[in-house]
Amino acid sequence: MTTTKLTGDEVRLRLYEQFARIGKAVSHPRRLELVELLAQGERSVEILANAANLTVANTSQHLQQLRSAGLVTSRKEGLRVYYRLANDSVGEMLEVMQRLADTTLAEVDRIVSAYRSLQEQMEPIGAAELLARLKDGKVTLLDVRPHEEYEAGHVPGAINIPLAELESRIHELDPKCEVVAYCRGYFCLLADDAVTRLRRNGLNARRLSSGFPKWKRSGMPVDTSTRKH
Repeated sequence: MTTTKLTGDEVRLRLYEQFARIGKAVSHPRRLELVELLAQGERSVEILANAANLTVANTSQHLQQLRSAGLVTSRKEGLRVYYRLANDSVGEMLEVMQRLADTTLAEVDRIVSAYRSLQEQMEPIGAAELLARLKDGKVTLLDVRPHEEYEAGHVPGAINIPLAELESRIHELDPKCEVVAYCRGYFCLLADDAVTRLRRNGLNARRLSSGFPKWKRSGMPVDTSTRKH
């Protein structure tokens, strides 16, 4: 059996065709949202659907598109199907896309600025400064993601009060201690909303400059024990 030898141009074209499969898979905003949710940890289709406000059927269709491009993997446990990112590079790809859009698409800056102009200045704190302040016991670290994301992994020392519960549980926080809130990433606005609500209730609050996925990929310490507060 003879094998047809490909020219350099043909090889390059075939490679670009494969690269384009990635672009096609993430060309839908809902799929990018699912990638961000899966960057927090493995989730079932039902939990993903609820988090993204989609039907289970629609969520499954989007996940199948991501899986066909090798971006996610799945496993079955009983009647449930669980998905996770194929590797950390998928989360890094989303972050690169976000940074690229932030620097090249004026509309991204307008959208974010219009939203954040309604909020107080968040005064983001970096990871190194946060670690130092945690070591000195000078800050309360608040994870405002949903419980299942917190349980899948979180910054050590963080307490979990999801944004939806914050208003009714603000009294649990020490008003004399600065609060640093974090969520899924820079463009996830859960932490922004949390900081705004905390400040309106008289607490000194800031947000972490990044989110948990970047924290984890950077080799920072991660905890999986439950400490919901």
